[in-house]
Amino acid sequence: MRITGSVALVTGGNRGIGRAFARALVHHGAAKVYVGVRDPASVPDADVVPVRLDVTDDESVAAAAAAAGDVAILINNAGVGGASTKLMEGAFDGARQAMEVNYFGTWAVARAFAPILARNGGGALVNMLSVASWVGQPQFPGYAASKAAQWSLTDALRKALRGQGTLVVGVHAGFVDTDLSAWTDAPKISADTVAELTMDALIRDRFEVLADEQSRSAKAALSKPVGAPSAL
Repeated sequence: MRITGSVALVTGGNRGIGRAFARALVHHGAAKVYVGVRDPASVPDADVVPVRLDVTDDESVAAAAAAAGDVAILINNAGVGGASTKLMEGAFDGARQAMEVNYFGTWAVARAFAPILARNGGGALVNMLSVASWVGQPQFPGYAASKAAQWSLTDALRKALRGQGTLVVGVHAGFVDTDLSAWTDAPKISADTVAELTMDALIRDRFEVLADEQSRSAKAALSKPVGAPSAL
């Protein structure tokens, strides 16, 4: 996939990993980078194009697709943690929101932009996943379940869009140094590292990014017996 001269859209691109993706695309020579956010005024960078986008609202997704019909690289980054849902007590509201944003939101945006990618030569679709895609988490079960669902969706999209020439990339990482992981002192990698590894995967037409040792260990542990120690 050629980034230089391409047009890209990053959902949730106003801060954290999403902003790092947008900055990396600009750095690698993208001709235009749309940043899809609920509030366009929240985008701090003058060299990107803010687009109003709420991934949980069908009309908003359709409007964003109509406004950004020249996109060849789509990065689904918008996400929430859903940490308010505890495993054994309390309401399911946080988990439901995580599933709506992380899973159904990614699905809705992918559906809307897949025909656009096809018209523009196939291009690439990137989903920001997690080490939690592979490891159940008693501390934040709703988030982990949404990422497991998103991983399954990513594999389905990879198979479905292969015929139109779309490269589908799943990006996995453990804790990344953003607001979402501010609650823990665990080792973290930088958002810039995740973004740069993703750019490299696009350039090299690679299907998967394992951004840190946690994600590499978790992927390797999938073949171990159930109950074996996990990476997180």
